[in-house]
Amino acid sequence: MSDDLPLDLDDRPPPGTCMTLSLLVRRLVAPNGGAFTFTGTCSYIVGQGRVAILDPGPDRPEHVAALLRAVAGETVTHVVVTHTHVDHSPSARAVAEATGATLVGCGPHRRSRALSEGEADTMEGSGDMLYRPDAEMREGDAVSGPGWTLQALATPGHTANHLAFALPEENALFSGDHVMAWSTTIVGPPDGSMTDFMASLDKLRGRQESVYWPGHGGPVRDPPRFVRALIHHRRAREASILNRLAAGDRRIAEIVPAIYAGLKPELHRAAGLSVFAHLEDFVRRGVVATDGPPQVGGEYRLAG
Repeated sequence: MSDDLPLDLDDRPPPGTCMTLSLLVRRLVAPNGGAFTFTGTCSYIVGQGRVAILDPGPDRPEHVAALLRAVAGETVTHVVVTHTHVDHSPSARAVAEATGATLVGCGPHRRSRALSEGEADTMEGSGDMLYRPDAEMREGDAVSGPGWTLQALATPGHTANHLAFALPEENALFSGDHVMAWSTTIVGPPDGSMTDFMASLDKLRGRQESVYWPGHGGPVRDPPRFVRALIHHRRAREASILNRLAAGDRRIAEIVPAIYAGLKPELHRAAGLSVFAHLEDFVRRGVVATDGPPQVGGEYRLAG
């Protein structure tokens, strides 16, 4: 969360209700609300009659049943997945098998980098290791139906395999967890990479969609402005971290309370992961030094 971002905490999509958002888009929110999922994971139905379901969500049989009720009488041609966190992809195979759809989207779960010797996996348990698509989509690949197209846009950073999907017929983008209106995105190494995340934001900055439909929360209504603000926010966070290092802080546990004043205790770990991602990026760029490969429990100092 940040005061310098136009975050929207008022649009709180309720779980369990299928809502029509546009001529081509319906949304059904899974019942998995929490500190990191807001009111729950947004599953989207794209099209009419012959449709795609995007991000079927967590392993919740009641959500699968609700999705199937929402498309009763229609043909589901594709189940599409943005990324392999356990709140987005585990129900994909069940929905595909129940509907006869082809499961497509991101590739299997993978880390942005290998673990260094002795490094603990800070993201253990967050990845859906069972997910396997029928066909992996890459940059520019598309699936389509009557009056709709979903075109893949590689947006690594939150996860190494993260995809967004453009819906050109409505000048819209399904942004997954890369850009959300209600909160900044957690970037947690080794699964995530701040270097990749910032590059993906730069890619989106050059696009002109009029609305983003994210993985949690309500829509991003002015995406070009919001993406610019998000980049500015991340650069300001970089400056804050460098200032703390200049002041003598050496560990993430020292930096987090200094730059996240008033943060709820349950969010400290997530904030620490984002600080770690920034530090790892700094080390790659030669701005910050550490002894050995970057680790979440390591000590950091300004280079030079």
